Amino acid sequence: MTHDSPNQHTKLLSFHGDILTFQCKLPNPRDGESRRRSELAFSRLTFQQDGCTFLKGSGGMAVINRKSSSDVDIVACTFALHVTNRVTSPCILLIQSKKGDVFKYSLLTLSSSNRLEPHMEFKLPYRMKDNVTILQGPTVLWCHAGIVFYTSLQAGEVRQIPINLSLNCIGEFPLNKRKIFLLGYQTQSKECLKDQLDAPGGSKTMGYFVEDGQVFNADLILPHAYSSITQCVFVISAEEVNSVLKSTVVAATSKKQLVYFENGIPREVCLLPFEEPQHIQMVNTGRNGCLFAIYFNDGHVCAVWKDTFQVASCWSGVSSLHVDDFLSCGTDQMLLVFGSQSPPVDPVDLFLITDLCGTTYSHGQESSEGQQASNTAQENYLLTVQALQSRLQSGLTLLQDLQRDVRVKERVLRQSVQALTDLVSGREHILTQTEQEGLVSLWDDEPEDETIHEKRQVMPVVPPPLVDNLWHRVIEDRLIVGVILSTESAISAESVTLSILRERGQSQTPAVIQTHSQASWFPTPSPSTPSPPSPCSHTEPAAKRSRRAGASGARATHRLAVTAVTDLTPLLTSGSVKCPIMLHYVHRQGSSASVTAPGPTVVQCGQIQVDIQVKHHPQLMTNSQLTTDEAREDLLSLLAVLDAWTFLIHSPDHTLCDVAGWIQTSMPCERLEISPHYLLANPAGPSAVMLFHWQHKTPFQGELSVHCSQFKVLQFLDSLFGFLPASCSILPLRQRGGDGTAPRLAHSLEKEVLSLKQGVSSLLHGEEEEMEEGKKSSGVKKMEPPDPGSAEGLQRCRVEWQRDRERSRRLLSPLVGVERYRRLTQSLTQVQLEGDVAALLETQTLI
Repeated sequence: MTHDSPNQHTKLLSFHGDILTFQCKLPNPRDGESRRRSELAFSRLTFQQDGCTFLKGSGGMAVINRKSSSDVDIVACTFALHVTNRVTSPCILLIQSKKGDVFKYSLLTLSSSNRLEPHMEFKLPYRMKDNVTILQGPTVLWCHAGIVFYTSLQAGEVRQIPINLSLNCIGEFPLNKRKIFLLGYQTQSKECLKDQLDAPGGSKTMGYFVEDGQVFNADLILPHAYSSITQCVFVISAEEVNSVLKSTVVAATSKKQLVYFENGIPREVCLLPFEEPQHIQMVNTGRNGCLFAIYFNDGHVCAVWKDTFQVASCWSGVSSLHVDDFLSCGTDQMLLVFGSQSPPVDPVDLFLITDLCGTTYSHGQESSEGQQASNTAQENYLLTVQALQSRLQSGLTLLQDLQRDVRVKERVLRQSVQALTDLVSGREHILTQTEQEGLVSLWDDEPEDETIHEKRQVMPVVPPPLVDNLWHRVIEDRLIVGVILSTESAISAESVTLSILRERGQSQTPAVIQTHSQASWFPTPSPSTPSPPSPCSHTEPAAKRSRRAGASGARATHRLAVTAVTDLTPLLTSGSVKCPIMLHYVHRQGSSASVTAPGPTVVQCGQIQVDIQVKHHPQLMTNSQLTTDEAREDLLSLLAVLDAWTFLIHSPDHTLCDVAGWIQTSMPCERLEISPHYLLANPAGPSAVMLFHWQHKTPFQGELSVHCSQFKVLQFLDSLFGFLPASCSILPLRQRGGDGTAPRLAHSLEKEVLSLKQGVSSLLHGEEEEMEEGKKSSGVKKMEPPDPGSAEGLQRCRVEWQRDRERSRRLLSPLVGVERYRRLTQSLTQVQLEGDVAALLETQTLI
């Protein structure tokens, strides 16, 4: 949303972090009759933090009138939601004056392909002057001769409000239906008006919904006493509960007041430093709260904090005010464009970007020394906030310890009073075992406990991780969101994940979007760095491994990037969407961070704004020589969205051939300048992107990581098998973003089951062999079946039955040798230990 000064020839509009400029070019009288035409030119300006300036990007021009008999001018420009396609787009209302006092109005929209498209046209016998507003639909509302008119594509014509309403303000509710509303007095005849003026409280303020023509009680929004002096209104939230409208609004009055209303009841009042307010906007600065930016007549601007409802800052000489995320950091900032005495070279020549929370960029308003001082003040501000947060955490910890000591002392006092009462009354005081363990002698010296308590108080409290950057990319139908943590924060945090929330309204709880999150260190380790263990050979988890010399120093040079991937289609059902980003992390045990709570912690990183019209595709796919921060973010986004496949290539007979050179020539591939270890192949769009990472471990062994789809990796492996000698072997290590803990656990469990089965079978098989050898050694030979009719045959049948019974008993409950059983238990214990390590690694990755 924007607000421009009425005397400005070029109209400015903020849209998705950029500035759109619109300017009407009138025909030149020196041109020929065929070349004299009116045109509307537009361009897009993007803020560059390095040079602290707005750079011109895409632009275009549209012919409005090919005849020279009429002049063209811009009446209003803003962005509005198109109710048909549910897309928010910039809207420009133009006026063309013709002969016979006929004025033609044209509403144009700027499409996602940077083309001005005609939306609707209408004619009026007069020129619009005041109260021209463009709201969703797009719907154009204006007031003429005390009557309110409106038109839209749904209406199909210019319509008049059916009631005589003396308009006070126009607004828009964040409701599913009945969004556009009007507030004002219902004008009546002179006699009725005289009676109402004589009777106090006789006139009432009315509200009117434009969509369905329903009238409602305006006291639910503004009390009757404030309606006549209100000049502009901003709706914070609104909902209908049991057919009753609940709203929260702020209104600026002609009495130099900013009033906060809740369901029509004034809650807060702030005195404004200027008169004649024209427009109110809200600035969401993230964790630092919200601001109300008020634009006044004569180029004055005032900012008011929402929480304290106090004036934060004031400016004068402002030609236009804009609120948007110009720095692409997930929060809003204010852009104040100042007017200059001489004609400016650029539409945005003198400006100030600030959120009043330590972020300030200006051009033409102060010298370089002042800008450097501003940057230094911003850095000092961040350091001060970090120190205050640490002191607050330490104070909370100390307060909890004191409260615990107070509870212990109260319990001891109650028990002592009870014991004294029993002693005076002659009763025997019996203490339970729990009470005896809880009581401590007041005369015993415990220097060890005091030393531990002092150590616990002086140990520093680690602050939460600091987020250096927040970005998002769109690759086909996937949304990738990432954050980069500072070096100090990344070392003190592990098991980090991201979650994306979706704001459904001011009065509702944001919904959590299902995402797949992963964390990775960058820059990528060099080929000399040891590779992760394969699924078949397990190592101990990080909590059990001993710290190697120099390991902390090598890790300190890397930074931690956390990414989250989700489907993009469900987010774009209603045009532009703002999604808060939350960071979840757990402090590493055994470090200085262990003094804090071991449970997970959540930190808000900011917000991202997703729009189907804005392109956030990775530029790295078209230019592999980029070395900017955006290229690094593109690489991390590709690694997050693509499936990862890692293969161990082993050549036992001779030296391994040049796999990287073959990949670079056969695909073909380009080496990324931002990370030379990666090779990029992009033959036909994002779906065919392939990333290769080759590590030559030994002259006979290497590790190859392929990031692509499953079908592409099958094609690649087919070509790779044709290139490698027949003696080479390719062993898959891990899949799906390098997460090999799940296959490792499955392999361990399978190995444990097989070992148990084979061990028991070997015991039983060995027992049967011993029994057969016993038969042979005893000289038992195969005889004819005994005849039970004789005494000798009956005795032989009884001996055979006893032998079969003993054999069955030994098979069901075998007697195993001690040495053989010891070897079996040792092998099973080793296999179970490997399974426990794999399970522990799997649980750590799921935190």
